[in-house]
Amino acid sequence: MKSLVQASWETLLDGLKKGNERSLARIITLVENRENGWKDAMKRLYPLGGKAKIIGVTGSPGAGKSTLTNSIARELVSRGRTVGIIAVDPSSPFSGGALLGDRLRMRDAVNLPEIFIRSMATRGALGGLCQGARDVSRILDAFGKDVILIETVGVGQDEVEVVKTADIVMVVCVPGQGDGIQALKAGIMEIADLYVVNKADKEGADEVAADIGGMLDIASEGREPRPPILKTSAIHNLGVTELVDALVHGFDAGKNRAAWQAQRIKEEILSLLESEILNCLQDKWDRTGDLDKAIHRILKQQTDPYSAADSLLPLMREAFGIKEAT
Repeated sequence: MKSLVQASWETLLDGLKKGNERSLARIITLVENRENGWKDAMKRLYPLGGKAKIIGVTGSPGAGKSTLTNSIARELVSRGRTVGIIAVDPSSPFSGGALLGDRLRMRDAVNLPEIFIRSMATRGALGGLCQGARDVSRILDAFGKDVILIETVGVGQDEVEVVKTADIVMVVCVPGQGDGIQALKAGIMEIADLYVVNKADKEGADEVAADIGGMLDIASEGREPRPPILKTSAIHNLGVTELVDALVHGFDAGKNRAAWQAQRIKEEILSLLESEILNCLQDKWDRTGDLDKAIHRILKQQTDPYSAADSLLPLMREAFGIKEAT
């Protein structure tokens, strides 16, 4: 006899397969919150996906990523595509929730039945993108969305985690925010398959595009085709058609598909394992009190965090039956 939890999952999964958006939204919430049965549900959804193309939209805060994402989604719908949008927002340090401000800039997209928008919090994940966003993209894929747009937080040069999920990464820059200097720095400017100078109706857009082009010329040294640099004004819907043309063309270009897909799977397995291992260790140390003892000793200045971590390593090896290398 099925439990109530199993029956609930069965109903939701059946609803998702039939195209019910309420079932889709509920499954996303349950998976994001790691409710009982979430992993079995993801295992069942996995074979249903693999068709959607994923676009990562990243760049500095204030670059107009949300408005541009809204315009891209509308253009894709006009071409007969269905779209899922994952808007990753910073987490509240108190509730863990997201501000959901991106929805205010996507009011046009919200009203289109072909578009499903989900806002979610980073929950402290490094790089601005948590494993939960990977899971949500897979759920949207299984639901049948043709294209999934992941709009990241916009924390600056270190926001590179998106490359581990997206088929194509778009870095958005704007005039007047020092992007000419940013173009010469390592970090976020190195991850793009395509560059967009948004708010191109403002003074300085040509200079930003030239700076990015100069950086790419130096970096490539003529070895590979240079990623395209496009100018748009999302608020005026200028250049969006050309941008979507470039995105569609770039889905299957510029990456060694087999090697890249293998690397993406590897990153996801390691991410899932890291989370599971940490949870197992915390549960064990909560029961034994080993971690609390180490914290107490540090507070009394009897040791330091580095030594405490070293002292906990043998306990970790013991917990997982790992023999220390000799």
